[in-house]
Amino acid sequence: MDFDPLMALAAFGIGIVVGLTGMGGGALMTPVLVLFFGVTPMAAVSSDLVAAAVMKPVGSWVHLRRGTVNLKLVFWLCAGSIPTAFCGVLVARAFGSGESVQHAIKMALGVALLIAMTGLCVRMYQGLRERAARRDGRVEPETEALPQVAVRPIPTLLVGALGGLIVGITSVGSGSLIIIALMALYPALKAAQLVGTDLVQAVPLVFSAALGHILFGDFQLDLTLALIVGSVPGAWLGAQLSTRLPGALVQRALAFVLLASALKLFGVGNVETGIILLSALIVAPLVWMGLRRRHGFTALAVAGEDEAREPEPVP
Repeated sequence: MDFDPLMALAAFGIGIVVGLTGMGGGALMTPVLVLFFGVTPMAAVSSDLVAAAVMKPVGSWVHLRRGTVNLKLVFWLCAGSIPTAFCGVLVARAFGSGESVQHAIKMALGVALLIAMTGLCVRMYQGLRERAARRDGRVEPETEALPQVAVRPIPTLLVGALGGLIVGITSVGSGSLIIIALMALYPALKAAQLVGTDLVQAVPLVFSAALGHILFGDFQLDLTLALIVGSVPGAWLGAQLSTRLPGALVQRALAFVLLASALKLFGVGNVETGIILLSALIVAPLVWMGLRRRHGFTALAVAGEDEAREPEPVP
């Protein structure tokens, strides 16, 4: 496969989404490669992971400088995720060969996208709760010291191991599955700490998974080059736009795209997919308005309101 400018353009658009929301890289890139460019699932996962290994350190360095990273959590997460991420491709290969392994990865990718969508929705709800807490004076100002938590080594290591395995198989999960588990294990962590810790632990995780796929997967240099050429400047531009565009709107659109991609990967028919997506378009806004009212906001956002957004999202 030669260098594909259209693929680089698609990667540029996905990079913008990553810069705006702090997530969505593997969750969008891999299914786009599979569904629109006809790339085999194994090649899409392998090349996406190598491209992600180039993007991840940038945002991590920003959070390290700002002190929004819990390095003890990073250590225990990496202790579990690095070996399992490297072995993810071997597990995928163990599913079988040829069409069988590609089908297995496709199904695993669909499940991972649903997990990513769930994680995105949970993070949006967390943003709503934090805005309500700030409004009511129930949280300390962001300028004060960030809360410290007692690390739970074994559960944290297991979270890292499971997250690393899923990322190694599907390239999805470093920004969704693991952050959900961190929220459950350490509810005292602020959103900035969750994002910073998750981004930093994802760097060695993705490097490990990328190395495994270079050695044992279906890594294609020209495919990866197109992804890097498009996604890196796109992520930088998205990060610049993140202070100007409504992050909540982008996150909701991203959740809708993740659901649609998962349905197509599962082989759901066009009519059934349309019905499910239309139902989601009707039900999701009603649920969100109910949650807003429950936390003391108007059902619809008003101008000037601090809409839900991850703190200063970075690629």
